[in-house]
This record gives sequence, C-alpha cells and structure tokens, in this order.
Amino acid sequence: DASHRGLARPDTLATMKKKVLLMGKSGSGKTSMRSIIFANYIARDTRRLGATIDVEHSHVRFLGDLVLNLWDCGGQEAFMENYFASQRHNIFRNVAVLIYVFDVESRELEKDFHYYQSCLSSIAENSKDAKIFCLVHKMDLIPDDQRDIVFAEQEAELRRRSIPFQITCFRTSIWDETLYKAWSSIVVSLIPNVSTLETNLTRFASILEADEVVLFERATFLMIARAEGQEAKARDPHRFEKISNIIKQFKLSCSKTSAQFQSMEMRDERFAAYIDYFTSNTYVMVIMADPTIPSAATLINIASARKHFDKLEA
Repeated sequence: DASHRGLARPDTLATMKKKVLLMGKSGSGKTSMRSIIFANYIARDTRRLGATIDVEHSHVRFLGDLVLNLWDCGGQEAFMENYFASQRHNIFRNVAVLIYVFDVESRELEKDFHYYQSCLSSIAENSKDAKIFCLVHKMDLIPDDQRDIVFAEQEAELRRRSIPFQITCFRTSIWDETLYKAWSSIVVSLIPNVSTLETNLTRFASILEADEVVLFERATFLMIARAEGQEAKARDPHRFEKISNIIKQFKLSCSKTSAQFQSMEMRDERFAAYIDYFTSNTYVMVIMADPTIPSAATLINIASARKHFDKLEA
C-alpha cells in the first residue's frame, strides 16, 4: 500500500499564472501546434485554421494550480512591427516563456532572424528572466537523412544570434511525437514542484517494484514527470512522446463516440503496462517488467497512491 510509506509533501501552492508568448512569422505553424496540444485538434484538421489576427489570448489550466496565459501573436509584418513599437511594453512585460517558431523551409531566414532578435531585445528590457525556446518547425518537409544536419546548423546559428541568452531548441512537426516532446519540456519548465513529483514517483515505483512510472497531464497528455530504472534507459528515448501522441489520438476517438477514456492494460510474456486515471489532473502509466505480478495488486497500489499525489498537486 503506497499511501502510508513516508512520501514527501510540498507546501501548498497558490494559483500561478504564467505568461507564454508564442511568436514567429505568419504561416510558421504556431496556431496549428497550439490547437493540437491544447484544443484537441488532429494534425490534418489544422489545415482549416486561418491566420492569427494580432494577438489571440487563451488561458489553459495545467495541473490545477498552474494557468498558462498564452499569447499567440500573429506573424504578419504589420503586426510584428507594431509589437516592437506601440505594443512593446504590453506584449513583452511579465513574460515567463518566449516560444519562437521558425519555418525550416523559410526563404526569408534573415528577416526571421531580425524579428527574433528584436523579440530578444524586447524581452531583455521587459522580462529579463524569461526562458527562451526556439522550435525549428515543419521538419517533416526535410528528407530523413538530412534532418540531423539541417537542425544542427539552424540550432548553432540560433545560439550564436541569441547571445547572451541561454536558449533551448527543438525540432518539431505536427505529424509526429516531436511536438509533444517540445511542449512537454516547455510546460515542465514552468512547474515549480517537478522535482518533488519525481522524488515521490521514484518512491512509488520502488513500492510497486515497477520498471517505469510516468505521469501525464490529463487534458493534454503531455508528460510531466517520470521515474525509471536502469534497464529502461536503453529503450527508445522518444517512447513517452510517442505514447502521448497515441493516447491523445485514442482519447479523441473515444470522445467522438461519446465515450470517455478511463484506463488501459496491456501485457505479454515480457511486461505488463497500465495507463490509468490517477489524480484530478493526471494519468499515470506503470510498466512492470514482471508480468506475473497480478493486475489487482498493481491497481490497488495505484488507487492507494491517488490521495497522496492529489495533495502534492493541491
């Protein structure tokens, strides 16, 4: 029973609102990725989305206490110039995260860099502690054998042009799991008690004798914390993002038939895997390397831990 085994508890957190700027030139794919992650679009349906006019504001509640105040900024030149002139203070003050999206096939890369560096200058003046993420997007348009080289070159150039800012770069596409990897990392950077969650997950995994335990945010199915054993490190490094993508698609399929995804169990002679509703804000995935352990024992332990992890998020 995992509920009384001395797991640590953080202080209760007040609701936190974090301002996130999503910027990049028109047509780079900003609104499409936002719609997939936060509005339950599937990739092919984003084709009907129109261009963003000026700034679209949305509030996304994440893990109960964290609210993302997302500013999706239209990328047409007239809007961009306005952001750096009359709207400069309004747009760039109190920013927790700047996400700048680059179209990997852009034919106006110098202009893209100019606007990006203007953003950095505005951030330096108004939100010097903001985290900077650069997404090199539409990587599916680049042949497989060239993607590593193309991304490495663009990342090196972005780092050079971002000095003195420390930036984090991701390659992304709406057609695969790379989008989930990037957004999971971005959101996790805003969660103050991730280390506490991971410490408690590690203890929970030990109690369960589990090979891996992974926590996913309930609405977006972004991975927010995990605990894994040594053997797990040799597996596909992108497995969590792939699972996010697959389960999100499955949840959407369920909703189309007025059903609600609750849980899933898979097993063979090598492992048993459980994905189950966990807290009011999360799902948990448990991987057991020993498939002979009865399902009932694992499910009872998951149920027993719910109350504790609910308190961690409260």
